[in-house]
Amino acid sequence: MALPAVLSSASPATTTGHRHPSPLLLPCRRPSFKTLALPPLPATVADLSLDSPATALAVLGGGSIAALATALSLSDPERRRRQQATEVGGDDKAVVREYFNTTGFDRWRKIYSDATEGVNKVQLDIRLGHSKTVEKTIEMLKDDSPLAGVSICDAGCGTGSLSIPLAREGAVVTATDISAAMVDEARRRASEELGEAQMPVFDVSDLEGLKGKWDTVVCLDVLIHYPQEKADGMIEHLASLAERRLVLSFAPKTFYYDLLKRIGELFPGPSKATRAYLHAERDVERALRRVGWKINKKGLINTQFYFANLIEAVPVSSTA
Repeated sequence: MALPAVLSSASPATTTGHRHPSPLLLPCRRPSFKTLALPPLPATVADLSLDSPATALAVLGGGSIAALATALSLSDPERRRRQQATEVGGDDKAVVREYFNTTGFDRWRKIYSDATEGVNKVQLDIRLGHSKTVEKTIEMLKDDSPLAGVSICDAGCGTGSLSIPLAREGAVVTATDISAAMVDEARRRASEELGEAQMPVFDVSDLEGLKGKWDTVVCLDVLIHYPQEKADGMIEHLASLAERRLVLSFAPKTFYYDLLKRIGELFPGPSKATRAYLHAERDVERALRRVGWKINKKGLINTQFYFANLIEAVPVSSTA
């Protein structure tokens, strides 16, 4: 059962001609308040194909703090990351590309679908969390005005879970992903659900290779695959492509989440093939400020096994 999330947000303002902001996505420029509660168990604790989050919590509740501390001190997640990179002959980007073109593609295609066969309860919960992120993103993008005719780049489009509804709203969508398999799947789903005039432009590209200009750039659930120094460059590049706003989601780095992630790495499972990096909001904000951008709205979205900070950033000079 998911516990309430930690939220830091402003009270919604009443503005003529505008809807109240979503309770999860409130303007940052007004005074804020905090509601404190124990955060939910993050998805990155466990292999998504197993039920090892329960195992991790059992370790926490088992009373053997000294043994746990020893195990954590001996664990070496960086060694596992180096092994992954060596296996594919590259860096983080090469690992991500390889994973989402092979075993990762099969797994996440199921998670981001309506299928129930072969999808366990953890994966179903991840599906729910991601769908909430998509829903809140669309609400936020529509908060100021309709999306008809607005150019949007969905960077890291996956199977099209955001690109397709954005196109249905009338946005002019460019959908890109590092995985050719994901792009093909997104194109297939779009062709089944959209008319020819609504079809997004699909392209295979990593975040740093993107070129062009869009009113809005969106990047959901991608930064978790990259360390902070790599994410900094990606955030700065994405901001350079956006004329008006940038929307990002990332797994928040806190002591609690970081501890559970380390515990989960003690129970990797045979199919835990991705690396998960948590990012502190202050680090994301710092990367944005370096290129003259600021966080305008933010919120935490969570289910039992999924958590993500969702932010909207705008140029510092913007009056939004």
